[in-house]
Amino acid sequence: MTAQEARALFLDWLGAERRSSPHTLEAYGADLAGFLGFLTNHLGAEPDLASLAGLQAADIRAWLAALASHGAGNATRARHLAAVRTFFRWLARRHGIDNAALRLIVSPRAKRPLPRALSRDAARAAAEEVSEVSHSVQLQARDEALFTLLYGCGLRIAEALALNVRDAPLPGSVDALRVIGKGAKTRVVPVLPAVRASIAAWLALHPAREPDAPLFVGARGGRLNAGVAQRTLRTFRRQRGLPEHATPHALRHSFATHLLEGGADLRSIQDLLGHASLTTTQRYTSVETARLIDVWRKSHPRA
Repeated sequence: MTAQEARALFLDWLGAERRSSPHTLEAYGADLAGFLGFLTNHLGAEPDLASLAGLQAADIRAWLAALASHGAGNATRARHLAAVRTFFRWLARRHGIDNAALRLIVSPRAKRPLPRALSRDAARAAAEEVSEVSHSVQLQARDEALFTLLYGCGLRIAEALALNVRDAPLPGSVDALRVIGKGAKTRVVPVLPAVRASIAAWLALHPAREPDAPLFVGARGGRLNAGVAQRTLRTFRRQRGLPEHATPHALRHSFATHLLEGGADLRSIQDLLGHASLTTTQRYTSVETARLIDVWRKSHPRA
């Protein structure tokens, strides 16, 4: 059996037994076609099952190097390699081909992108002036309260939308907000007076102020959908010429970055963001370093 015939049978198995989506089948098919095409040139002949069984780690590394030479980044090469690993696991189960060379290959690690924060002015505009998008006084109050909360407390959009009326931080109440984050972990976040004021203005117009009602509601009275909030901010940023990365999550990044610029220590920022690992929070130091280097390049006469 040729490797191409094995590829066709593998894709049939993915679709029939694993019930993979058409998109997955197309991606796996293309990745394996590229791999087998490389082997045809690399080995000097179209590979069969015996050729696949005899592949060495050097052959697979040569294929990954060829992908890199054509501009494939780490994430792309890792995806291609994952498809090949799945194909070889199927070969081992169905045809007894167990190639140990793949176990010697370390998957390329994708470089995690740095958080993209907004400038102080852009973040303040997104939080306090986003109400311009809506013509309804009620929706204006809701949107300003939501986005002021995201920037003022560094919440994830899902965390903010999960709050109920009883959780609302109001003037005269306790100085902190209890938030349930990822993994059902609870953290306590201080609340600025500006956030309290915007929440109070929204609650004055809230259609249902029972303690168990959602704090942020949609047009039909149910809990506000994250997609609606994202669409509102997308409309605002395009009206105001803000960068395309001005999203609800960018307000969380801005919260952390601006705290760091103001002298806050990483451990405190970790607690405020609810990060399980300090390593995640340390990405913000890279953002600050990149900003300082950019300022130096633009300002230093010898740069």
